Amino acid sequence: MRRRNCLKFALIAPIVGCIVCVLGAVGVRTILGQGLETIRVDGRDRTYIVYTPDSYEASMPSPLVLVLHGGGGHAENAQKMSEMNAIADREGFIVIYPNGTGRLAYRLLTWNAADNCCGYAHDENVDDVKFIRELIEQVQQDYAIDPNRIYVTGMSNGGMMSYRLACELSDVIAAIAPVAGAFNLADCEPTHPVSVIIFHGTADEHVLYEGGESLKSVDGERIDQPVSVAVDFWTAHNGCTTEPTSTEVGSIVTDVYTHCSTGVEVTLVTIEGGGHTWPGGKRGSRRGDEPSQEINASEVMWEFFAAHPRS
Repeated sequence: MRRRNCLKFALIAPIVGCIVCVLGAVGVRTILGQGLETIRVDGRDRTYIVYTPDSYEASMPSPLVLVLHGGGGHAENAQKMSEMNAIADREGFIVIYPNGTGRLAYRLLTWNAADNCCGYAHDENVDDVKFIRELIEQVQQDYAIDPNRIYVTGMSNGGMMSYRLACELSDVIAAIAPVAGAFNLADCEPTHPVSVIIFHGTADEHVLYEGGESLKSVDGERIDQPVSVAVDFWTAHNGCTTEPTSTEVGSIVTDVYTHCSTGVEVTLVTIEGGGHTWPGGKRGSRRGDEPSQEINASEVMWEFFAAHPRS
């Protein structure tokens, strides 16, 4: 069951009423070409922002990219941080920015990403996997989506959630791109190969590159796995070669594991000295770390996604 919402915008002049809700495939549209929609899952109203490029045509199935915000963030924050819309306009894919859950509407939201993370969603045992599956199904009803080109990325807690989705929705998702997120899942049994590209900074104090207790966690004494655990798991699951091809440009080290099963790939992008950020994007908050501009994670992950449809 889904409900469409009208968005109200406060202007300097008296408040403009509800923007006209355009029914059909395009959903609710704002002056920025975004749509806020609601789907009801397990008795909860779950919200998400839809971004469609001007080039979208219902007769031409489009790739779909889901961008998951970090813990304490929200969908608008994920839009700003990743700057994915500009790439969607150029490359012609649809972007979905889902909202997690929390005690406050649209603020301080989290994802139930692992046994030890995070916040409200974890404490309330929210079924975010079910939400994302039903969300993808709903978007496929509303838009022409290529079922072999559905991708997920996320920042921090959202990156952790992307790992969980790869474990539990490998029949749907072609590739994931966790950014500054740990692979903290004790049980992960994907039924299909999934391509994975990981972005992580060595100076991340929230989700440590080498693992361990976060230096700046607000989610209790969470112990994160090192990045190497994620690399080892996904290279093994995908049947990749054990030795990567490595390149180093400035502070960016890229390890590519190829010769995997059915054309999938695993890549680790290490940002030497990089903090808890979306490389090439915007700060997550005014007090957040400054992102490295030596690499644009959104651009690189899209190139990776485009090269790795589900086989």
